[in-house]
Amino acid sequence: MDKNKVRLSIGGADYFITTDDEVKYAQMLGEELDAEISKITRENSRVSITQAAVMGALHYADLAKKAEMSAENLRSQIQEYLEDAARAKTNAEVSRREAERLGKELATLRARFQNN
Repeated sequence: MDKNKVRLSIGGADYFITTDDEVKYAQMLGEELDAEISKITRENSRVSITQAAVMGALHYADLAKKAEMSAENLRSQIQEYLEDAARAKTNAEVSRREAERLGKELATLRARFQNN
């Protein structure tokens, strides 16, 4: 995959990065981070850019961790649903076979009854 070189302006400083991602995606991430840092510094003028960057990083780390935990929870639920579906399929097959067996038994009993 080709590497893309991207210029990002975050917290009043320019950063030049190389990424495998699309340029627009990297720019969007940079803009979001810049907006987060700007929001933090606007809300508390005593916070330095470095402190705001750390707070922003913690915010995004929190979001990433919660998304990871949510994805794991969803994977677990899907696994349970797949196991339930497999059990239901097995139960349906057992029931179908039992219905066939009972149908044959009924046919045999009817034949005996008609012959008597």
